[in-house]
Amino acid sequence: MPLDIVQIAKGLGVESKEISLSQALCRQEVGTFISASQGPDELVLACTQEKRLFDEVASEQEKALVAPIQFVNIRETGGWSADAKNAMPKIAALLAKASLPAPDPVNTVSYQSSGRVLIIGPGNAAIQWAQRLSKNLSVGVLCTDGGDLPELREFPVYSGKVKSLKGYLGAFFVEWEQENPIDLELCTRCGACVDACPENAIDLSYQIDLQKCKSHRACVKACNTIGAINFDRIDRSRTESWDLIFDLSKEPIFKMSQPPQGYFAPQSDPLDQAVAASELMGMVGEFEKPKFFAYNEKICAHGRNGQIGCSACVDVCSTSAIESQFRDGKGIVKVNPNLCMGCGACATVCPSGAMRYNYPGVPYLGQQVKTMAKAYQAAGAKNAPSLLLHSDTQGQELIQTLGRLAATQRSKVKGLPAHLIPFGLHHSASTGLDFWLASLAHGYAQVAILLSGEEAPEYREAMMAQVNLAQSLLEGLGYAKEAVILLQTDDAIQLDLQVNRLGSKSALCPVATFAFATEKRETLEAALEHLMQHASKKVTAEQPLMLAKGSPIGGLAVNQDACTLCMSCVGACPESALRDNPDAPQLSMIERNCVQCGLCVKTCPENAITLIPRLQTSEIRKKTVVLNETKPFHCVSCGKPFGTLKMVELMLGKLSLHAAFSGEAMERLKMCSDCRVIDMMNKPNDNDIV
Repeated sequence: MPLDIVQIAKGLGVESKEISLSQALCRQEVGTFISASQGPDELVLACTQEKRLFDEVASEQEKALVAPIQFVNIRETGGWSADAKNAMPKIAALLAKASLPAPDPVNTVSYQSSGRVLIIGPGNAAIQWAQRLSKNLSVGVLCTDGGDLPELREFPVYSGKVKSLKGYLGAFFVEWEQENPIDLELCTRCGACVDACPENAIDLSYQIDLQKCKSHRACVKACNTIGAINFDRIDRSRTESWDLIFDLSKEPIFKMSQPPQGYFAPQSDPLDQAVAASELMGMVGEFEKPKFFAYNEKICAHGRNGQIGCSACVDVCSTSAIESQFRDGKGIVKVNPNLCMGCGACATVCPSGAMRYNYPGVPYLGQQVKTMAKAYQAAGAKNAPSLLLHSDTQGQELIQTLGRLAATQRSKVKGLPAHLIPFGLHHSASTGLDFWLASLAHGYAQVAILLSGEEAPEYREAMMAQVNLAQSLLEGLGYAKEAVILLQTDDAIQLDLQVNRLGSKSALCPVATFAFATEKRETLEAALEHLMQHASKKVTAEQPLMLAKGSPIGGLAVNQDACTLCMSCVGACPESALRDNPDAPQLSMIERNCVQCGLCVKTCPENAITLIPRLQTSEIRKKTVVLNETKPFHCVSCGKPFGTLKMVELMLGKLSLHAAFSGEAMERLKMCSDCRVIDMMNKPNDNDIV
């Protein structure tokens, strides 16, 4: 592949002599690598094919490496392409990204498994696998259908139908119902019941065929000393805990798109069963994984006053790791870190930023994006770079396959274009509106998100919604809506067609200077402000940009005739977007803080509030705007203000026809609480209500 070291060096801001060019960078050039690794400088290898070899060689050296070695693929991602000669800026960008220090480590989540596995499914298949696996694992079998039991009781065998299955690796809890009169936990498999049954309703599965059974109960007498047979059993529920689940059911018990770790459901295919059994063998010991998320319940818009507002994270989670909880009327969400698979979709759809993705966080991703854009331009690029966001698993493999095809089938396959920089993520759903718009503001012409088929349906829907919102904002501001685009394919040839339709373009706007912040709304607001500043279509106070329902950006309309300024909405607002005035009956709002959760709408007793998804000018969004105000009502006795004129008038109107509030009682409603008590003590009445 063509390499212009001088041009690449310019992009990296180094001298070309600091870059060592190898012809193959494979086994025959290990000596060059060893020599370079003994120096004090950071070492970046622009090859990933021989990563394992170079890591082993480095670990075997007598002198420990001064700095860690970074690896980056510039071959399939840039050099193997029909546009390879123009790919030097992209290669410089990829090398610059690889030169950055690693992100800060995150907390970990631990699992412990002693190898206790429950095999669930038809008797014959389950028992056969139990016999194989019992040599290395502690096995139990739950037969959901009959099957010939082995004579030796080498492992426990149960029978019944699963009622519930919960948990994860090392902590599964299974509840099933013992439906058959014969309890296999007690049965010694002596065969007495088989011989005694006159209808031949019992076979070597030691379960009674109740359709054949005529209730002679000869089996009960034969099993008298053991007591394993009971037709009148009341307590049929059984529970047990296991480390692993090997589910051979025709339909998996777990229905979620991504079942928990430690659960294997190969169904009836023998090859899939063998693969799953092999994986089970390695699931013994202590395991760790990153804790992918951080949660700030203070700004969570899930619930207030017993009302549910936003449930986006609960709805999108494909592992059922997130659940709703209410305490004293306040709703929060609880995430089970052991069930979390690290997709990041919860943080992507969270409107407030209460759920935050940490693997890595947006500030680190932003540092990578800015570094790549700077290196790309410094290398002499004539256009702006574009980003291709993809997963580090199937997405990365798809891109590598495309690169290899481009190298071997040059007349048919073009490969990744020179302006398109691939950017690997732990999961494609882990970034959203804030990161995409901020990337565009920092000099990128386009952000494409690749969904390569591994994503759960919930994630695809969420990403489509995010892309639609981004396109509405961009189009409304006069930018090309395709500046954010979704690509969906699991085929390298189709990917080749899609990426080569994404032509080279100029940057949307001058490069921004703001930082990618930890707080989601801070990054989003900075990106919106920058894009609005340079937009060809200006948002005005009279003509804001109207958005679709469900947008996390917007304001409110208050029906002033219906609103009594009770301030229930202020108490319900989790983001301090709605505010009262301690010195006057006044309801105001800072629109920038509103996440459109709808808690104010659900809480308002007068149904006076309507959400308005929109993008207002930055100046209006930052200001405190009065939505409604009225005169205070003063106590008719002492003159102290104790409510709003409108609220008291409404109360008097509703209670005027009630017998308990006639005469002096009606006048007391116009008093503050202190004067009301004093008046009642001076003028007692049987009908008085305090």
